[in-house]
Amino acid sequence: MNKLLLLVAVALSAAACADMTPTQQRALTGTAIGAGGGAVLGAIGGNAGLGAVAGAGAGLVGGLLVDRSRQAQDSAFQQGFAAGQQSR
Repeated sequence: MNKLLLLVAVALSAAACADMTPTQQRALTGTAIGAGGGAVLGAIGGNAGLGAVAGAGAGLVGGLLVDRSRQAQDSAFQQGFAAGQQSR
């Protein structure tokens, strides 16, 4: 039953991503991956719920850090591209 609920939650999350910004998508993806990994590790330690919560928090932070990095890369690319266009 728990596996079915997890599958439904993942499917709904994926469907909801269509109208989200890239930042929101990365935050959600990080949270979902972190919660899944945390639940597995928590189950090994005897408390899957606590592991899922801790993993979700860590995944959210990780997803937002990845988003900041991607934004910085995109900004640097755009600046370099604009500079290249101006030098012509």
